[in-house]
Amino acid sequence: MVRPDFEKWGQSPQEILKLSMEAEHKRTRERFQALYMIGTGRANASQWAKQTGRRNVTIINWVHTYNTKGPESIVFRHSGGRAPFFVWKSETPSL
Repeated sequence: MVRPDFEKWGQSPQEILKLSMEAEHKRTRERFQALYMIGTGRANASQWAKQTGRRNVTIINWVHTYNTKGPESIVFRHSGGRAPFFVWKSETPSL
């Protein structure tokens, strides 16, 4: 069974819970909430995936990433995506 290793990173379940409520981005809050629920035994990765509509592998990857790279590694960062169809330019042309 996969579980987050809070001690490895000098964190407590309470700190993870606090991060799950106070992180800036909702995806980061979601990831810390998953770590908290799994780390405290309130749910396992499969149960949490089913409850939240995520895939099992997604939840497991969050836990593995946290365990190997630390809490900063699961903070959401916009990674790009499709370019916008239309870009509005409000600048005035240079003369």
